[in-house]
Amino acid sequence: VQLQAPGGGLVQTGGSLTLSCITSGGDFSKWAMGWFRQAPGKERRWIAAISKSGTATNYVDSVKGRFTVVKDNARKLMYLRMTDLKPEDTATYYCAAGEDNDPTNMEYDYWGQGTLVTVSS
Repeated sequence: VQLQAPGGGLVQTGGSLTLSCITSGGDFSKWAMGWFRQAPGKERRWIAAISKSGTATNYVDSVKGRFTVVKDNARKLMYLRMTDLKPEDTATYYCAAGEDNDPTNMEYDYWGQGTLVTVSS
């Protein structure tokens, strides 16, 4: 199983960016998935999660209303659409997948390599 998350880059405050999580191997439809981020000098933290079917989502308060996670089981892709970006969103973003049912409280089995998002002020 491999996860790749291209799509990072430099964006201005207030701008938008969409990250993709491209997967290969495994059974995508059986995965609950999530997005994490690690800001410089800080621990990696969960920010968004989506159920196996893609119908249920959860977000950390700091991104709620600005970020949207989408899971496309037909294309085996997951997206993180980020809007109204702020300098404090600057971090390396990781996608992850696991086979448990609760993506907000589970051990993730598979991880992407991370992509850097920099929000300039």
